[in-house]
Amino acid sequence: MRLPRIALTSGEPAGIGPELCATVARAPWPCELVCFGDRALLAERAASTGGSLTLHDYARAEVRAHVPGELRVAHSALGSPAQPGRLDRRNASYVLSLLDAAMAGAVTHEFDAIVTAPVQKSIINDAGIAFTGHTEYLAAHSGVTRPVMLLVAGGLRVALATTHLPLRDVSPAITGAVLREVLDVLATDLARLFGRAPPRILVCGLNPHAGESGHLGREEIEVITPALEDARARGIDVVGPVPADTAFIPAQLVGYDAVLAMYHDQGLPVLKHAGFGHAVNVTLGLPVIRTSVDHGTALDLAGTGRSDAGSLEAALALAIELANRRH
Repeated sequence: MRLPRIALTSGEPAGIGPELCATVARAPWPCELVCFGDRALLAERAASTGGSLTLHDYARAEVRAHVPGELRVAHSALGSPAQPGRLDRRNASYVLSLLDAAMAGAVTHEFDAIVTAPVQKSIINDAGIAFTGHTEYLAAHSGVTRPVMLLVAGGLRVALATTHLPLRDVSPAITGAVLREVLDVLATDLARLFGRAPPRILVCGLNPHAGESGHLGREEIEVITPALEDARARGIDVVGPVPADTAFIPAQLVGYDAVLAMYHDQGLPVLKHAGFGHAVNVTLGLPVIRTSVDHGTALDLAGTGRSDAGSLEAALALAIELANRRH
């Protein structure tokens, strides 16, 4: 089997990302692992985790199998010295430069997948850079207009029709056109990446009780149901809209490959309850494979050596699996 080359971005330098990268590098992986970040920072945080790690400069050549306890580094210099737990807006551009470099390599097939450690949205915005998240940023920089966020925990897959929006903006954002695009991406990538062909998708309503026949909202009647009828007419196997409060009952989920939730906090609390610390965020609709952790930067844990690498390990394992299936 062809050995995949995986790009690993180390994320916010004040957070736990760099030390998580060091931790996963000590395990065996069936890939070549290339970490994007400041070499000195990675060495410093590796030391904080209490284990040894040998860093090598990354050079594009033939793919080399990962060696536990070693890590190839695509170096990018910090904008300002980083201290654990202390955000610095001068490093915002550095954080985004890691994503840009990894994405550029993935688009040209230098890398088979991208795995991202967490970033801090607030400090990037404080630096005057409009940023709502990895999903939207990577989509914009690859010319994709409709990325779809999918969270995976074991056999549970939850996709989102909308992502990082204030709750008051969710209803206007859910249109027939949006749902058509989201369902197309979800159905295509469940088949292409996960081998679920043809996939069966359970779709949540927006309102309590899926609108209660219009008494608790008309979005189900006027927008969601017509969009699902259109999807079925185009050959997509969708069921719904169903009340979100019963959509995730185990008996309800039998036979479905994914659930489509209408907004961030409708679907993700259930997913994270099922697998927090071991769940994976997958961006669908991109020209490349991208997975990430299910948590934030954990500034309070940075530099303490107490961070849990479980979600990054799961993200890397899934990236390797998806890369192998794709090729």
